[in-house]
Amino acid sequence: MNKTALSVNVNLVAQVRNRRNLGFPSVTRAALLCLQAGAQGITVHPRPDERHIRPHDVQELAELLKAWPDREFNIEGNPFQNLMGFVRAQRPQQCTFVPDSEDQPTSDHGWDLTRDGERLRPLIAEAHALGARVSLFMDAEPQAMAAAKAVGADRVELYTEPYAAAWGTPGQAAQLQRFTRTAQAAIDAGLEINAGHDLNRDNLAAFLKQVPGVREVSIGHALMADALELGYAATVKEYLRCIDQAFA
Repeated sequence: MNKTALSVNVNLVAQVRNRRNLGFPSVTRAALLCLQAGAQGITVHPRPDERHIRPHDVQELAELLKAWPDREFNIEGNPFQNLMGFVRAQRPQQCTFVPDSEDQPTSDHGWDLTRDGERLRPLIAEAHALGARVSLFMDAEPQAMAAAKAVGADRVELYTEPYAAAWGTPGQAAQLQRFTRTAQAAIDAGLEINAGHDLNRDNLAAFLKQVPGVREVSIGHALMADALELGYAATVKEYLRCIDQAFA
């Protein structure tokens, strides 16, 4: 398979900018520097309270990415809140459906398709009609992968915080096995695989080396924290090096 793609989540840049009404740091400038350094995509998660990414950011990033036709724009969010408006307006290559509540600090669980699957089905179909690939944010539960395929998803994004939390502990191997089983179940169901949440330079290569079929990782907080010390370009290249290491 091809190497895993790196999509950089630029939410944190917007969150820093929003602390003061000065207009910087620039979200689009950050995205441009990451693309120039080799990132294969840009991710945003515009929340209803506009705590970080705002509607004008989504529009400006969509315009930026028109000049990078070989790169991907991924818009995340809850399709029962504000996500579908952005998908309809911007027609991204990928949209990731995330089951966050409006006041949730960060994503911390995947979809319960027994409860929400039938409500998701028509929205997935609409996103497809608009030309977007649909990825469902899911916990690493092998038995749920067939259900994700059944409602129409193209991919699942595996919620990797449990793996990251177990990194360097006796539970690390068990978490890797859990994600490996889930990824194989997704492949067997006909799904492609994304992954994200708390992946970083320490734990990324080991994850990709063992978990099969990961097409894309979306990384924001850790990457931006590294960029404060290393700069955007050097940080992106470091994450790409981790991916290369996994596929060496």
